[in-house]
Amino acid sequence: QLQVVESGGGLVQPGGSLRLSCAASGFIVNTRAIGWFRQAPGKERAGVICLDSSGAIQYYTRAVEGRFTIFRDNAKNTVYLQMNSLQPEDTDIYFCAVAPSGSCPLYVSSWNFWGQGAQVPVSS
Repeated sequence: QLQVVESGGGLVQPGGSLRLSCAASGFIVNTRAIGWFRQAPGKERAGVICLDSSGAIQYYTRAVEGRFTIFRDNAKNTVYLQMNSLQPEDTDIYFCAVAPSGSCPLYVSSWNFWGQGAQVPVSS
């Protein structure tokens, strides 16, 4: 019953913006920490940014500072990743994930469950 589904991925040009959605069902998003991760072919999945259950950004990687943000719409039970000033090195599959509590775990293996991913190619 518990799941998250990503949407909004697709081709974007360098310098462009994209908003990904993480729609939750079977649970209420403001009871858990929700994180966004990304993974390139042949690379390990890496954390991007995390929102705790209070609505505070608890973590973000320096690579996206000033360009990406995370926010939540409780009425829609959805968490979003807003990506601005996208660069080719941002090309990845992006995943949202659900934590076992309201705090953001430090390690990928600590997250409870994951969406299927959204492809984000950044290319001209």
